[in-house]
Amino acid sequence: MKNFVDYNTVLRTVRQVKPFHRHLAGIFMLDLLATPLGLLVPIPLKIVVDTVLGAAPLPAVITAWMPHFAGDSILNLLIFAVGMQISVALLMQLQSLAGYSSRTKVGEKMTLDFRARLFHQAQRLSLLFHDRKGTTDSIYRIQYDAPSIQWLTIYGLLPFVSAFVLLISMIYVIVRLNWQLALVALAILPPLFFYSQFYSRRMRPRYKETKQLESNALKVIQEVLTAIRVVKVFGREDDEEKRFKQRSSKNAEAKTRLALAEGGFSLIVNFTMTLGSAAVLFIGVLNVQSGNLTVGELLMVITYIGQLYSPVKSINNQIKGMQSSLAGLQRAFELLDEMPEVAEKEQARRLERAAGAIEFRGVDFAYGGNKKVLKNISFSVNPGTRIGIQGKTGAGKSTLLSLLCRLYDPQAGRIFLDNTDIREFKLADLRNQFAIMLQEPMLFSTSIAENIAYARPGVDFQEILKAARAANAHDFIIKLEKGYDTLVGERGMCLSGGERQRISLARAYLKNAPILILDEPTSSVDIWTEAGIMEAMERLMEGRTTLMIAHRLSTLDTCDEILRIEDGQLVSLTSSETAESPVMRFSDVRG
Repeated sequence: MKNFVDYNTVLRTVRQVKPFHRHLAGIFMLDLLATPLGLLVPIPLKIVVDTVLGAAPLPAVITAWMPHFAGDSILNLLIFAVGMQISVALLMQLQSLAGYSSRTKVGEKMTLDFRARLFHQAQRLSLLFHDRKGTTDSIYRIQYDAPSIQWLTIYGLLPFVSAFVLLISMIYVIVRLNWQLALVALAILPPLFFYSQFYSRRMRPRYKETKQLESNALKVIQEVLTAIRVVKVFGREDDEEKRFKQRSSKNAEAKTRLALAEGGFSLIVNFTMTLGSAAVLFIGVLNVQSGNLTVGELLMVITYIGQLYSPVKSINNQIKGMQSSLAGLQRAFELLDEMPEVAEKEQARRLERAAGAIEFRGVDFAYGGNKKVLKNISFSVNPGTRIGIQGKTGAGKSTLLSLLCRLYDPQAGRIFLDNTDIREFKLADLRNQFAIMLQEPMLFSTSIAENIAYARPGVDFQEILKAARAANAHDFIIKLEKGYDTLVGERGMCLSGGERQRISLARAYLKNAPILILDEPTSSVDIWTEAGIMEAMERLMEGRTTLMIAHRLSTLDTCDEILRIEDGQLVSLTSSETAESPVMRFSDVRG
């Protein structure tokens, strides 16, 4: 059995589904009803063949619970047998319907709960993980690997156990009827058992490989549709389609190999059971001819053999199906096992509202062990100070701000907020101190009002209006057909760049955080739009500690001091009035 299942994965699955144990017990009891109902199926046939058509008396076990009127005449006995057959068939259909609806309801709830846990984990993991793995792989695990939990539990383990119970029941009944035929029928079980072990051991890695290939193909779709404008402008549609087909063809080939292996497994199982049935039929007919069995008893045995092989077939199908579910669950648990590089201390401090004093002390940082992006960065900022940050693309400016928000942790050095190491604070409280505007504003595919209120969910609509007016966004919003209820489209692409930036600015207004981070907020707009955004940003910066990245020197005119970074090193700290003067080089600057 060790090769059938991965016990560690099964135990983790059991712990995961523990809140649903009562529902699973109910489903299991419904499945067990199939056993007594299955045992009743051939009895009407025996009554008709041996007693109605023949002259054999009914066995005592049947007459004990048969109603009295059935024994009055052959016609009454026939009516009873037909009525029993209809009743058993109806009960089996009702049991099947109840089981199906229960499995669907519980399975979907179970999958939703597991998906939510995986989604929570994906959000907990630091950006280094997503930078390294890519978001598509996490999406695949959440959306496509998570349902494996219901397939393994509800459509795998529970049917496996109930089929095993049915198998034992059928073996007992057949042995009581004719032990020689039972031995013949059961002779197929050992070879099936060993072949199932071989199949499970070989196939589970292949299922895992297939899921990874599917994830790789999905990654192409995600990348292309996210950057569809770039793809169209460069005319690379055919090339991207070719790349998608190449990755998908590998997945198709892997699935074809799986299908052949599954088909071969089913072929051997079914052929082995056919040999067992043929042997039972041959020996059974000899027993009838010798008078050891009646025709009705032979029909009962053959029917029970069919029902005996049904759970055997079901068990082998569960073994086959569980390999895919186990592979999916292994991938899902791998995501849960990832430890966030940016972790919160167990006794982290609460932070209501910071004054805004910032200090970097000897900070080094590299992405994933590569070349250092920041080297020995040291400076301090007083509350309410406006700091401009200059430097070439790739110098480490945006990384500096990401470290301040603890999206990453430095490999060396420390960062302080109000004279306290930022690693001492609760992550949510720390990040609540920052309002951020990016070069490419990130909007969600909801309404304008919901995008502004993203900073403070549930805020009064009047507060949203106030923030929009402060960001010079109200005038263009009310001219839209649906005003604040206008849907902005995916990533806000139904709006212009300037409109998206002003909504992002309104969101920063509404958050009312003590520290403002502006990462190239006007680089993607024209000078007329920039003037309106700068006017609104001037109001937003008032009384707040501000760190602004910009390439245009004119954008930094309102800053009190300017930091210049070259090749990951802080090379100068100047006042904004002398920003055009030659820079002073040093390795350690304290403002």
